[in-house]
Amino acid sequence: MLGRKLVRTAWRYKSQFLSMIIMITIGVGVFLGFNIEWNSIEVDTSTFFEDTKYADYRLYSETGFSEEDIEAVQDINGVDAATRYLSVNVDIKDTKKSLSLNVSENYTVSTMLIMEGADYDEDSDGIWLSDRFAKENDIAIGDTLTATYTGIEISGEVVGLIKSGEMMICVADENQLMPDYESFGFAYISPKKLEKSLGMAFYPQINVRSDMKKAELEEAVKEALGQTTLVTSKEEHVAYAGAQSEAEEGKTMGSILPVLFLAIAVLTMITTMHRIAANEKVQIGTLKALGFRDRRILRHYTSYGFVIGFIGTALEVVLGYGVAGLIISPTGMMSTYFDIPDWSLVMPMFCWPIIVLTVGMLTVISYLSVKKMLKGTAADALRPYAPKAMKKSILEKIPVWNKLAFGTRWNIRDIVRHKSRSAMTLVGVIGCMLLLVGGLGMKDTMAGFMALLDEDISNYKTKINLVETAENSEIMELAESVEGDWVASAGISYEGETVTLEVYHPDNNKIRFVDEENELMELSDDGAYLCLRLADTAEIGDTIEFSPYGSEETYRVRVAGYLRSLMTESIVMTDEYADSVGITYHIGSIYTDEEMEVIEESALIAGKQDKDMIMETYDSFMEIMNLMVLIFVLAAVVLGTVVLYNLGVMSYVERSRELATLKVLGFRDKQIGKLLISQNVWLTVIGVLVGLPAGVGVLYVLITSLVSEYELKLMMGVLTYSVSILLTFGVSLAVGFMVARKNRKIDMVEALKGAE
Repeated sequence: MLGRKLVRTAWRYKSQFLSMIIMITIGVGVFLGFNIEWNSIEVDTSTFFEDTKYADYRLYSETGFSEEDIEAVQDINGVDAATRYLSVNVDIKDTKKSLSLNVSENYTVSTMLIMEGADYDEDSDGIWLSDRFAKENDIAIGDTLTATYTGIEISGEVVGLIKSGEMMICVADENQLMPDYESFGFAYISPKKLEKSLGMAFYPQINVRSDMKKAELEEAVKEALGQTTLVTSKEEHVAYAGAQSEAEEGKTMGSILPVLFLAIAVLTMITTMHRIAANEKVQIGTLKALGFRDRRILRHYTSYGFVIGFIGTALEVVLGYGVAGLIISPTGMMSTYFDIPDWSLVMPMFCWPIIVLTVGMLTVISYLSVKKMLKGTAADALRPYAPKAMKKSILEKIPVWNKLAFGTRWNIRDIVRHKSRSAMTLVGVIGCMLLLVGGLGMKDTMAGFMALLDEDISNYKTKINLVETAENSEIMELAESVEGDWVASAGISYEGETVTLEVYHPDNNKIRFVDEENELMELSDDGAYLCLRLADTAEIGDTIEFSPYGSEETYRVRVAGYLRSLMTESIVMTDEYADSVGITYHIGSIYTDEEMEVIEESALIAGKQDKDMIMETYDSFMEIMNLMVLIFVLAAVVLGTVVLYNLGVMSYVERSRELATLKVLGFRDKQIGKLLISQNVWLTVIGVLVGLPAGVGVLYVLITSLVSEYELKLMMGVLTYSVSILLTFGVSLAVGFMVARKNRKIDMVEALKGAE
């Protein structure tokens, strides 16, 4: 009997039951989705790194490491394995495409995973090519590939298609934000083929597998090699850092969006179950009169929360895996960033107790909502629920109160009487605004970042990458011949951290700089400039010290100002200032307006990059961003609609007696509808005023925590504010109209029956 009653009650309050199920499903489902996403990233990438013997540390030397150097590093106590390693960008002959060419001398560190074709053979003359690059460019096993490096052709047959942990995020350099496998890929060759092609073995890098701490390894390497050497941990390498960053982003998003939805879902559950229990008071009294014990009645109404939780849980698990699948899959959003062989979805263990806890919490809410309704006799319970008497509020005591319109006074009294419902409406509107401002604002910020990089900072057509062994004088002649600007980059130790020293020759205005307000600025020749991430380490006019790795020198420079460095954590200066303080540097890149095709091959040139092709990779990032924005907007609309409609219906039920009284007094349906809608509008205005700055604040937190590696400036256009406000009001008004229409069907006789 009570089972059938549960079904009938659920159907009677179907909109409330459905809204609670939806909110619980979305709240916990999104929570599961983001947590499955970041956990899957950690598990899948960790497995891949282990399978390809990913290096824990990387040692760098511009002059290269000798056989004696690698032996000394291998002999360090605590080093499990080490290899001399080469990773250089090379051009594919007669195309604008390029590759990262990789060589691991000791095939126990930084290896590859064969997806198709021949296993690795150190005596092979073949090329193992990225399977993603091969697919995008219709290259098959058996095809011949020819690359050029320093004017030398490296040609061979493609013998295998591979993936690599070192190249899991396949970008040419820090200027390329997203992989583009149509224009840039990677390949491995054997050390013997390298020597045969170049006529020598040059390894500017040693990759190490070790459980030692970075400081311990740095000290041990310094003692073994007799000089300070730039050592970077895997946390500083693009592949591992990218995986960790994405996992951290998932954790952060999983602690913001789901918490918002879940909090609103729980508050909605509390409010709604209380109202349902109040409306069921007569039914409870009838059950008591028929002889049902309080315990059984309590168990029956408690089961409402359990059923809602159980159905919501089943749906939330499906939604969670669905959300994660949109991100972690061979065709998902993350597939444009990561190149991994396995895309398994793995739920963290702590999610299961949370699912159980959620169901338990909803059950307890139902239990507490109905428990107090059981107090007293059956006769007491049979009396309809009567709202508590309200005293005059402070507003009603002010002289101007009686001059207010009837609708204004009626709505104010209703808001004050039903504080919890009004507060929940505000929370729903604020949540809607927060999601809209956050999503659309992130799009504006990233679009501004792209425009700043493309139109203001990068004022060139081609970037020329140079070999490490080239002389600066030769490079300067090359730069002059192509009317380009050049830059020298090197790792330095500053304030105990590894940062980048960038020395620019910006006379041709090919690379430009912006200040904290994103305004163009010129570098002076009387000091160095700190990026914004280092701004708190020194004041303008202070003198700072840093030491280049591979040298025992310590340089003291004056801080001339700050600039926004979009990609690297760096100290920037002009070549004139660097020369004036005696800083030694090696030029690594030239920026020019010459087209790639007209730049002649040279022994100085390691590879070339077309700026337009680099910027095209940002389009992939914006596609992901647009999808995320769409999810935010849909989430905001669902949140606003479900919460406001649920509360609107409950408000209508609570006020049915008052609404019927108004109809008896001669108020028309249209007038009563305006009363209902106007209250929604009031609360929406307040919610928008609070939600707008809250959304900006949340967006600032997201930018500083999720993309802290980029010095982004928060940018929000008028359109974002307008769309956010209009969409929120649109949802509120649409829900208001839907609820107001119910007034036409009110049964005045039934509604006016009440407690005497």
